[in-house]
Amino acid sequence: MIEPRAGDAYPPHSGSIIAPGQRIMTVTACLLVIGNEILSGRTQDANIRFLAMGLGEIGIALDEVRVIPDRRDRIVNTIVDCRARFDHVFTTGGIGPTHDDITAACVAEAVGLPLEIHEESFRLLQDAIGRDKFNAARQRMAMLPRGAAPIPNAVSVAPGFSIANIHVLAGIPRVMQAMFRALAPTLKGGAPLVSAAWHAVGLREGTLADGFAALQDAFPDLDLGSYPFERPDGQRGASLVAKGYDAQRVAAAADRIRDLIATLGHVPISGEPADTI
Repeated sequence: MIEPRAGDAYPPHSGSIIAPGQRIMTVTACLLVIGNEILSGRTQDANIRFLAMGLGEIGIALDEVRVIPDRRDRIVNTIVDCRARFDHVFTTGGIGPTHDDITAACVAEAVGLPLEIHEESFRLLQDAIGRDKFNAARQRMAMLPRGAAPIPNAVSVAPGFSIANIHVLAGIPRVMQAMFRALAPTLKGGAPLVSAAWHAVGLREGTLADGFAALQDAFPDLDLGSYPFERPDGQRGASLVAKGYDAQRVAAAADRIRDLIATLGHVPISGEPADTI
């Protein structure tokens, strides 16, 4: 039996069955990637994978990602919609000192609270930047919705913040990652995500499709996925992965995946394939 491992990103179902009548309830999250530069193609987002994996490790399923422009109405309306549908809403981008950094003001509007100077954040920024250089534009980074809890920023001091079930993070990847690491211990999640995989060289999705669909029917509480791969030497194949929040169910599905690969005449290899392109 292959042992499942924790940590991969996973689109959740309503809960993972652990016994008749009992479920592991999934804690859900939505990510709003905010920025015209993402939509124009000028900047490539590098935060989704990190956040998805980090949330999975603490039992929060990233269920949806939206990319939206730096437009006040779009940001406000999207936050209002998503905070009612998900346990957690995360945003990245739009908390710097320039005119288009409007995320904090939009969050304040979405939750019906005033935006105001957060005194502790103001002092930390002023000390870090220097009184002479701490101009009005930089002071905007210390403006948070009333009652918001700052998220520490070990990279550049300027804080993110949490208010209600909304968590506002920076868009710059190394800053976002530092903020998330500071925030993660405070988040209430559920059972951690686990996954298990088998792969085989020469395995094709067209060949395995029917048997794999039957496996998904047998494990409706899990997410089963097939992922073609190609190695630099030209060898091709497919990896079959089971993900969920019940380790025993994932392990049982992994055993069936191994058997399916063998039945199709290929040699099942435990884990994800290495050295692929």
